[in-house]
Amino acid sequence: MPSDEYEYALLRHRVIPDLDNLETYRKHGGFQAFEKAVTTMKPGELIDMVKASGLRGRGGAGFPTGLKWSFIDNKIWPHYVTANADESEPGTFKDREIMESNPYQFLEGVAICAYAIQAQEAYVYLRGEFWPIAGRLDQHIAAMQAAGLLGERLFGTEYALHIYTHLGAGAYIAGEETALLESLEGKISQPRLRPPFPATFGLYGKPTVVNNVETLTNVPLIVARGVDWFRSIGTEKSPGAKIFSVSGCVVHPGNYELPLGTTFRNLIFEHAGGIPDRHKIKAIMAAGASSSLIVANDQALDTPMDYESVPAVGGQLGSASIIVIDDSVDIRWLINKTLHFFKHESCGKCTPCREGTYWMMHLAERIHQGDAKPEDVQLLNTVASQMKGKCLCALGEFSIEAVMTGIERFKEDFDLAAK
Repeated sequence: MPSDEYEYALLRHRVIPDLDNLETYRKHGGFQAFEKAVTTMKPGELIDMVKASGLRGRGGAGFPTGLKWSFIDNKIWPHYVTANADESEPGTFKDREIMESNPYQFLEGVAICAYAIQAQEAYVYLRGEFWPIAGRLDQHIAAMQAAGLLGERLFGTEYALHIYTHLGAGAYIAGEETALLESLEGKISQPRLRPPFPATFGLYGKPTVVNNVETLTNVPLIVARGVDWFRSIGTEKSPGAKIFSVSGCVVHPGNYELPLGTTFRNLIFEHAGGIPDRHKIKAIMAAGASSSLIVANDQALDTPMDYESVPAVGGQLGSASIIVIDDSVDIRWLINKTLHFFKHESCGKCTPCREGTYWMMHLAERIHQGDAKPEDVQLLNTVASQMKGKCLCALGEFSIEAVMTGIERFKEDFDLAAK
């Protein structure tokens, strides 16, 4: 739970029962922001408002949302919006809770984004395992259509919008925005070479905005309550609230909505209940399996969780999927687990990732099983370092994070001569 002074902005269903009902959502101000946007604001004004709010992408990259919208090429039509609801990162489960329990705020965010770039079609791309959620979203979309919130001549204007859901086939790589677009077009979900970027060449070769579910869920309240309200939460450069998905060695794993800038210590020990069974905290993965391993010393624990501060302790905030590791966990076991995942999920399109994850996995397996020589640890680090900066998309880069930082920062776990 947030502190008494903080009011939920994203997980509002925790204090408003039945918020996944359209009538309930509308009683609490739902779709007033969408109507305000369509009837009183020009698309450029809306983009400028989101720019001024400082909202940054909540999917991992932290890119300024309004700036991303402003890149849309207005010389090429039609435009599209795609909501990235793939959420395949191990340790991330925030978007699922939003879609299950506060779906209309998310869908209103999709609609406002579509109006801002004058798209008349929007798609929600969900990971294959989310088929029950897709079914519920289809029902919510139908309810919006019946209520006149989707379709033709919205709010008596010339603007029209239709929203559709699309299920992937469970591929992690589809969380990468260009691989997502390939999948949505019915192709194999493999990343595209960039440039061109989706803002000029996206879905069906047309300008497209791709935003994460949590990012879009922020938008209706920014329009309804204003820029100053949004910037009053969080930090100057990382404004707003963030949902932190906490898992691993904590007493109370779960989603915690808190202002950006909250410290790791506050999240882990005050909200998530601390470390169970009298163990001590050892490391933190701040962005799910794609993370570097942050040594959980006092400096790290007292670091504000925002996009500017986390790099100072050797990590990235990413999607804020906080995996907590205690002193019972062998880092050799941990990187073996992450590498099996990345090897399995590599799409195979580029050689460094395809071959690198394969060899890293086999080396990590030998090291974990105790069948390796000390020089194999150096070989593992060498393979990882040779992949750095050479992969087509971020998956290959992510796969080496835990490997290289684990070997560098937890040398005692890799001292095979002492084991």
